[in-house]
Amino acid sequence: MKSFIKKEFSLIGVLTLPFVYLAYVWNSLPQKVPMHWNYRGEIDNWCSKNSLLLLVGLLTLVPYILMLIIPKIDPKNKLSVMGGKYNQIKFVFIAFMSGLSLFIIFSSKNQSVSNPNLIQVLIGVLFIVLGNYFKVIKQNYFIGIKTPWTLENEQVWKLTHIFAGKLWIAGGLLIAVFSLFLPSDLAFGFFLTITILITLIPVLYSYFKYKELK
Repeated sequence: MKSFIKKEFSLIGVLTLPFVYLAYVWNSLPQKVPMHWNYRGEIDNWCSKNSLLLLVGLLTLVPYILMLIIPKIDPKNKLSVMGGKYNQIKFVFIAFMSGLSLFIIFSSKNQSVSNPNLIQVLIGVLFIVLGNYFKVIKQNYFIGIKTPWTLENEQVWKLTHIFAGKLWIAGGLLIAVFSLFLPSDLAFGFFLTITILITLIPVLYSYFKYKELK
């Protein structure tokens, strides 16, 4: 147990930040708080402030627990051999989810979103960071570009993730930059378009690369 806490200490610290902040502002929160905003930053859903506790748990604790379990149940046992690289990916993702939770709590407390494009900028940065790790993700059933063709052929997996990594970095950069300057409705449309493209293109790439190698 001590070795686990020592290994996970920094990540557990990041994980608890939204809960600490929520406890700090709890008494100043109204009974009904905004829970969702549209792409213009307008509130379109209200919930009890107790829902914030559930939301923070779903955004941070659940992914953290899943990412602890996944390497142990991976049939290919490839994630566990990634060692430090997998832990870095886990840290980046949980840190992002904790930051998102802090942003939601802050916005709920103030009942406003000063810049609705900020979330898209942060997601763009996340795409860039994750894209840098794609080339080191080993073939597995849980994270990465999981298609029938990448899972069947290790070379297709490797080539697809090298390609997808570059695509995610470029897409994330475009999202982050354009979200800073475009109006919210245009920025949201641009964000959706780029996200769909960097998701679907690697799938098609894996199919054609598989056929080519066959």
